Amino acid sequence: MAATANSATIPLLLPYKMGNFNLSHRVVLAPLTRSRSYNNIPQPHAILYYSQRSSNGGFLIAEATGVSNTAQGYPDTPGIWTKEQVEAWKPIVEGVHDERGIFFCQLWHVGRASSYAFQPNGQAPVSCTDKGVTPGLEGMDWSPPRRLRTDEIPGIVNDFRLAARNTIEAGFDGVEIHGANGYLLDQFMKDQVNDRTDEYGGSLENRCRFPLEIVEVVVNEIEPDRIGMRLSPYASYMEASESNPEELGVYMANAVNEFGIIYPHVIEPRMIKINDKYETPHSLLPMRKAFKGTFIAAGGYNRDDGNMAIADNYSDLVAFGRLFLANPDLPRRFELFWSMMLPSRQHSKM
Repeated sequence: MAATANSATIPLLLPYKMGNFNLSHRVVLAPLTRSRSYNNIPQPHAILYYSQRSSNGGFLIAEATGVSNTAQGYPDTPGIWTKEQVEAWKPIVEGVHDERGIFFCQLWHVGRASSYAFQPNGQAPVSCTDKGVTPGLEGMDWSPPRRLRTDEIPGIVNDFRLAARNTIEAGFDGVEIHGANGYLLDQFMKDQVNDRTDEYGGSLENRCRFPLEIVEVVVNEIEPDRIGMRLSPYASYMEASESNPEELGVYMANAVNEFGIIYPHVIEPRMIKINDKYETPHSLLPMRKAFKGTFIAAGGYNRDDGNMAIADNYSDLVAFGRLFLANPDLPRRFELFWSMMLPSRQHSKM
């Protein structure tokens, strides 16, 4: 969707250059797990799902996609570790490109957010810890995890490298490394989960070592201008919380700067109740100021919030989940709403 005379006044609909990618607007399709990839293989119906949301030049992030057979924790989520999976992704990516969309694949390992049923040979899911997480799938608790041995960590790092290579083979424009939402990389980063005493635990630097090793190998595999990373330092999904989220967020923003990746995609802090009032105690601004490239904000945004975030230079792009899920033509709907409002706005200024 190219900018029109009306859309030029709508911050979310302004064009944007993200590295080498020219985007026709600032509305991003957030990664949305849909559990429609039967046997971990993307299905043909995903061609329509994603191409409808390409918005003639928009930026899309594919649903979380497993990097290995140990990365699974939900039914029928896609993978990209086998040749069959890579081939299944190709027509989906082509459908997005036919609509001029820019398409990244989110690379995922759930860590302890899993159960024996999803693991090869019914083994325990892996994590930075052997402590389990209470919330489970459909009312069932996750299975107790197994703490990764230090010598096993390079194998997981290599899984991400190979998945990144497969992603480019499938035709994607790039990858987003999933380091958020209480999954494996987030588990290592958060001090309320990571209880290790080796070089992958304890200090902030040590807790971030594993995720940054993954960033490094993926950068070396496919180049930094094809890589983003999702982070949620302020969130406590899957009981993964952090005692100093701002310090963690700024540390990671500065660290990924050094690798030259194209963006961090950061989940907005949620409101909490303080003295009978709902307030947002944290802000993404410190991370925004620390990172030198494109910054993507996510987390329950609506049209007006998104426009304000762009207008105030709080973020360069805004990711939408539920709104985009329900409205495949979401950017067009934003434009039409503004067009309908324009006469009343002009009249009010007379």
